[in-house]
Amino acid sequence: MPIEPSAKLHTGFLDYSEGDSVFEAYVAHPPDVGTPRPCVLLAHEWSGLNGSMRAMAEKVARLGYVVFALDVYGKGIRGSETGDNSHLMGPLMGNRALLRRRLLAGLAAARRHPAVDADRIAAIGYCFGGLCVLDLARAAPPDLRGVVSIHGVFQPPNLGAQGPITTRVLLLHGWSDPLAPPADVVALARELTEAKAPWELHAYGHAQHAFTFVGANMPERGIVHHPEADRRSWAAMRTFLEEVLA
Repeated sequence: MPIEPSAKLHTGFLDYSEGDSVFEAYVAHPPDVGTPRPCVLLAHEWSGLNGSMRAMAEKVARLGYVVFALDVYGKGIRGSETGDNSHLMGPLMGNRALLRRRLLAGLAAARRHPAVDADRIAAIGYCFGGLCVLDLARAAPPDLRGVVSIHGVFQPPNLGAQGPITTRVLLLHGWSDPLAPPADVVALARELTEAKAPWELHAYGHAQHAFTFVGANMPERGIVHHPEADRRSWAAMRTFLEEVLA
C-alpha cells in the first residue's frame, strides 16, 4: 500500500559483491516493515547510482515497496548525470556476460535483505537500466515476476541461443527515440515472442529518449522530456507492478 507523502522512508546503502568486485546498492522502503514486502529492483541509467536514481528509488518506495537500487559499475564509481558516460557503460555493453553476472548478484543480494519478500520481486530500469532489466529477464531467474524497460535500449546480448523467458515484460518506449529505432523494437518483439515471453509494448508517439527525465532538453541528441509520456508511463508501470507483485 502507498504511504503518506509526509512519512519518512528508511534509506541506506548496502554493499554486496560479485567475484572480486564490491558494489553498493541504495535501499529505500517504508519505515513500518514488519513482515517482508514485495521488492522492486531499480537499474540505473548510464551515469550510475547518482542522485536522480536514488530519488526515483524513494519515489517508487512510497508506493509501498522495498526498492533495491542496483549498482553495476562498482562501489564509488559514478559518472556525470549530464555528461558522457560511455567509458562506464561501454565495457559492460561489450561484455554482456559480465553485466548479467552483476545483475544476478544484485538480485541475489536483494533476496537476502530482511525486508524483502523473496517470492515477490520485479525490476524496472531507465535507459541503460532498461537494457539491464531485459538482460535479467533473458537470464530467466525463476523468482523474477516482471520487468519494466523505460526508454531502454534494445541491443541483443549475443550470448548464444535464448531459452524460454517466463518473466513478464513491459516496454515503455518513445517511438521517436533515436537510440531505439523501430527496427530495434521489431527485433526485440520478435526475440521475446520466439522466447515465449509474456510481453507488451506501450509506444508513445513523438516521445524521444529519456522522456521521463524532467529537465532533459537536448533535442539535437534526441533527449527530451515529454510530460504526457512521462505521466502515462508512470501510471502504466504502477499498474504493472501492482499486478505482478500482488
